[in-house]
Amino acid sequence: MAVHPSVIKRHRQSLKRKARNQETRSKVRTLIKKARQAVSTQTPDSQGADIKAVNKALGKAVSKGIINRNTASRWLSRLARAAARTSPSA
Repeated sequence: MAVHPSVIKRHRQSLKRKARNQETRSKVRTLIKKARQAVSTQTPDSQGADIKAVNKALGKAVSKGIINRNTASRWLSRLARAAARTSPSA
């Protein structure tokens, strides 16, 4: 790495961004796992709340540019389909 002050600053900024992005991505993945768990245990009350939380988190991640829009849509669609399969009442 060059020793120019601007390069040092950019590197420092990139490390901060990387940490922030990893944290957000990790939170989204954790929420998805919790929602999948709710779907598999067939608890409809927490299932809807979990999917709503995943939708909100994915929307924020997309707006910040952390996750691609189509990827977020695909993840949410798969989750919603799985929930619909387990609860035939809807």
